Amino acid sequence: MAALPPREFAAQVLPGCVVPTARQGLAQLWPLLLLCLGARLLHRLPLPRGGKHAGAAAGGLLALHHFFGAQALWVALLSGLCVLTLLLSRARAHRGLCLALAALSYLLMGELHMVDTVTWHKMRGAQMVVAMKAVSLGFDLDRGAGAAEPSPAQVLGYLCSPGSVVFGPWEPFGSYLRAVEGPPLSAAWARKGLRSLGLALLCLLVSTCLAPFLFSSLLPLYGARALRRWLRAYESALSFHFSNYFVAFLSEATATLAGSGHTERHEHLHWDLAVSRPLRVELPRSMAEVVTNWNLPMSRWLHTYVFQTARCLGTFAAVLGTYAASALLHGLSFHLAAVLLSLGLITYAEHGQCQPFKGGIWGVPEIFGVLQTLWVWGVNRDVEGPCRGFEVPEVSGLLQTLWVRALNGALGALALFHLSYLGALFDVEAEDAVEEQGYGMAYTVRKWSELNWASHWVTLGCWVLARLLR
Repeated sequence: MAALPPREFAAQVLPGCVVPTARQGLAQLWPLLLLCLGARLLHRLPLPRGGKHAGAAAGGLLALHHFFGAQALWVALLSGLCVLTLLLSRARAHRGLCLALAALSYLLMGELHMVDTVTWHKMRGAQMVVAMKAVSLGFDLDRGAGAAEPSPAQVLGYLCSPGSVVFGPWEPFGSYLRAVEGPPLSAAWARKGLRSLGLALLCLLVSTCLAPFLFSSLLPLYGARALRRWLRAYESALSFHFSNYFVAFLSEATATLAGSGHTERHEHLHWDLAVSRPLRVELPRSMAEVVTNWNLPMSRWLHTYVFQTARCLGTFAAVLGTYAASALLHGLSFHLAAVLLSLGLITYAEHGQCQPFKGGIWGVPEIFGVLQTLWVWGVNRDVEGPCRGFEVPEVSGLLQTLWVRALNGALGALALFHLSYLGALFDVEAEDAVEEQGYGMAYTVRKWSELNWASHWVTLGCWVLARLLR
């Protein structure tokens, strides 16, 4: 699209993209929202708990059928497999590992042999949420976190809860049980659900109608060919980011409407579920902050059930194992695996890069000890000069604040550079067929070659620098 004045751009985009996108999104979502609200009202009725769990499972299966049609059977089969595995491994001490192996085997068999690639990729998110719930429940039972052994109806209701089975988020088993207890309806609950739904639709519009034309129409910038490539990469990354925020806020809305996502503080319920923090992703101080705030529940799940389990193998192995587990859950897509493993390398190098600044030879106390000594020496030489009466701690504090802000700004700029590079793979102009089947190795190599593999070279340089400063 050629560069247009703001009024002409709004006149074209508003009727041609914004209104149809919002209308189509609401048309697709209202049955799911009604099912979540129905589950919330069902939990408030004086029914046996077994009936409430069965109702939650039935509502989740209806939601899956609405989005995936007959193919929802594959998600239901995974849920049934997880329930059966939990029953058969009840006498064992490693139920978490048994469920992880069963879920992973099913996902690999489904993607490689049982279902065509396009259909399987459409159900990938739902399959991932069910697998994460099952694995977390198994490990929690192994650690004695649960009060009692759950019944099959409880497990099936947890895995297929309508508030999280389609778009997520992952929630622990205890959170689901608290939702089934039926916390009272309130204005705060309604406000949280409506606010999350409104933010979800706003992110959908930005991802579809605004982000793809950020530099071509809204902010037309011109420069060298390399600069245009990086601006285009940032444009693709931004559109992909807001599509993720759309899913994150939508999952907040569905989980809240179903009664999940509340905490109790000082005998008051607070509906404070947060799935993603966009500002901390778009204006980061480090890539580790990006990874954590991209999907808070999944980050918690990976840290609790993967990183902590693999930490005995060493930090590097635990970091790569965590990103490898995330890649397997997201499906056998080369570009996703490449992005996630690259993130693992970047965050590991970033961790090593920051270590020398935490009390090492370049730590803040050491730097400002030297600066303070120099300042005292200068003041003693010029007792009658303009520096008289200016206390050393004030200067030291000011310089320390400037140093920390400069360092955080540099790390934030580096994180944006990495985000643009990784987001270049999610090109909004790619063909729909290619996007549905997953970007292959040739596409990934071509995209990163156009950017001269810059992020990987910078990551290598940061790792070498960190090794030299140790």
